[in-house]
Amino acid sequence: MKVRFFYKLILAYLFILLASGCGYHQLSQDDAVAVPSDYTYIIGPGDSVNIFVWGNPDISTTATVRPDGKITIPLAEDLPASGKTPSQLAREMEKKLAKYVRDPQVVIMVGGFQGVYSQQVRIVGQLSGGSSSGSGGGRFSAKAFPYKKDMTLLDLMIQLGGLGQYSDGNRASIVRNINGELQQFGIRIDNLINDADLSANVLILPGDIVIIPEAFF
Repeated sequence: MKVRFFYKLILAYLFILLASGCGYHQLSQDDAVAVPSDYTYIIGPGDSVNIFVWGNPDISTTATVRPDGKITIPLAEDLPASGKTPSQLAREMEKKLAKYVRDPQVVIMVGGFQGVYSQQVRIVGQLSGGSSSGSGGGRFSAKAFPYKKDMTLLDLMIQLGGLGQYSDGNRASIVRNINGELQQFGIRIDNLINDADLSANVLILPGDIVIIPEAFF
């Protein structure tokens, strides 16, 4: 019950925020979208980090990034990881390990992708299944996915697995931060899925929030 109330608060907050000043128009493939050409994945809390130190298997290990954004590995405690690219983290680890290992060469591989909030794509509202994990069966739910380069609305729907029974996909919208200002764009999910209208298959950007409202009956 508390989780259902929480999701309703999220929806209410977003709708109030949008009504208070965000611009709104229907998003289409013809809209100029600043797709990040230099997109690089940034490590976030919950990510699994595989650390390989060449020639030193005894200190090569796997660590999970804690909620405070740090990890602990052999010879280095409480090392900040969140907010860094894998290569940035590898270079910092090399500096730390250089006190104990001669000329350390570190390679970082990331698994269990969560990422930082600013790169996640979040979906709130009437989703498939009626609730998110642990929500207790509420009508509204929320999910988050790491952004993938060149992701489209269709890619996101495939990853989501569909909308809820009472959703109104053609009244859905994207909340997007553009130059520090939140803007709202209408999207047509029903047209895309039910009618194979590929003109509705718009690009998704890092940090987008997709809102799926209930249908009016």
